[in-house]
Amino acid sequence: MSEEQETAQKVHYICQTYVEKKAGRSGQMSLQIDKQLQYSTAAQAQERAERESRSDACAGADAYMVVEDQESGEVGEPTFIVRLGNVPDAD
Repeated sequence: MSEEQETAQKVHYICQTYVEKKAGRSGQMSLQIDKQLQYSTAAQAQERAERESRSDACAGADAYMVVEDQESGEVGEPTFIVRLGNVPDAD
């Protein structure tokens, strides 16, 4: 990868947590995103996801990375570092 290509891309490390909410009158539970926190390293994002997943209020947590093309603003598909608890299916 050339130096120009490297500077055109930025890696984001994210910890994303989920909560369960009742949906509509049926009372069915669904997952909703609660927090999205950005970190400088994969280890920091994973550590936060592990800590958040131990909370009673948290249904589940993901730590993942995405690569952003800074020229176009496009963001690639997430690469999961860790998935803990009740999290959405990765399609």
